[in-house]
Amino acid sequence: MATLRLGDIAPDFEQDSSVGKIRFYDYLGDSWGVLFSHPADYTPVCTTELGYTAKLKDEFAKRGVKVLALSVDPADKHQGWISDINETQNTSVEFPIIADADRKVSDLYDMIHPNANATLTVRSVFIIDPAKKVRLIITYPASTGRNFNEILRVIDSLQLTDSHSVATPVNWEDGQDVIIVPSLQDEEVIKQKFPKGYKAVRPYLRITPQPNK
Repeated sequence: MATLRLGDIAPDFEQDSSVGKIRFYDYLGDSWGVLFSHPADYTPVCTTELGYTAKLKDEFAKRGVKVLALSVDPADKHQGWISDINETQNTSVEFPIIADADRKVSDLYDMIHPNANATLTVRSVFIIDPAKKVRLIITYPASTGRNFNEILRVIDSLQLTDSHSVATPVNWEDGQDVIIVPSLQDEEVIKQKFPKGYKAVRPYLRITPQPNK
């Protein structure tokens, strides 16, 4: 059983899906990716999650993110479920749902937690960057629906902090002030990077307006 940690390379795989055979790396290409698992088809919480994710299509697209869901049920069962999702959630699911009937992907990504349920996947979320590195892992219990606004918020933070010498503070949202990383100490460099200046609450806590992406 694999144990993935932040910074690890996300395992590649080839598996059937609601849109046919998919090779994970080929599907992602140079994009960011969100891979998230569901305990089973025709489950109520998952239905609301997939519907909401479909409604966020434009939000994911403008961040250069491709979405991929997974359930342990076969692809033909996914099709009927997608019809239910579209009807009950008033949306159109266009992203693939992996059919992981043999548990191959679930094992690669450690999505089955036997002490919770021996056969069904937990609600795992993986954010994967264009270099195929795992940048976020969240695991929810089966009874609790995920917050996809939070997933978008984390993607915003990762994409910003990858390109600037900043970190994002508690409850940060796109457009709000950020923190200059402690490792950056050269004042001339700081002036170049942050022309709007900064407020030093403490020497290690320097607040500055969010740089342009």
